[in-house]
Amino acid sequence: MAESYGNQRNRKYVITSRHHFEVEVFNTVLDMQIQKLGNRFSEVSTNLIESTSGLNPCDSFAKFDIPKILAFYKMYPNDFNKEERGCLAGDLSTFYHTLKEDDNFEKLTGLSDLARVMVKTGKNETFPLVYRTLKLALVLPAATTAVERCFSKMKLIKTDLRNRMGEEYLNNALICAVKKETFYKVEEEDVMSRFQAFKN
Repeated sequence: MAESYGNQRNRKYVITSRHHFEVEVFNTVLDMQIQKLGNRFSEVSTNLIESTSGLNPCDSFAKFDIPKILAFYKMYPNDFNKEERGCLAGDLSTFYHTLKEDDNFEKLTGLSDLARVMVKTGKNETFPLVYRTLKLALVLPAATTAVERCFSKMKLIKTDLRNRMGEEYLNNALICAVKKETFYKVEEEDVMSRFQAFKN
């Protein structure tokens, strides 16, 4: 890798093969990948994911971070009233010190394990605000996926040729597109008999 790259006679500055592959090739590809990831994930979703990582129970809560969790719950102002917002920081601190001494919470691998063990040990009733924050963090990926699925299907249904579609028809078409597996279970004879039963 220390040998010079390309034809030396045509170059003002001689570069090595290592420099070429590290700087010109690797960094260019890396910049392209980072740009694609930046376009895929918005700043809001990145902040949500980063804030959720504060609840991570892996390695005996080594990454448990109260400021990150507080930043996460601030993104959901309708789910916590004023008194609960004041109590959450203290509850998180007490929760952390309680769990460090409990053997049930030693070898957890993720948020779902934490929620399961909290319910099993009754800590969800002792720390209801922490448990609510945990539930919001667990619901987040599913809610985001469902919304993204609907928007991608909407792009297929509401095209330039069908841009004057009514709201009711759009909703019905979206339900059919998003919940395909449900409609596969419906028998054709049932649909025909239902339409035949309608009055003229």
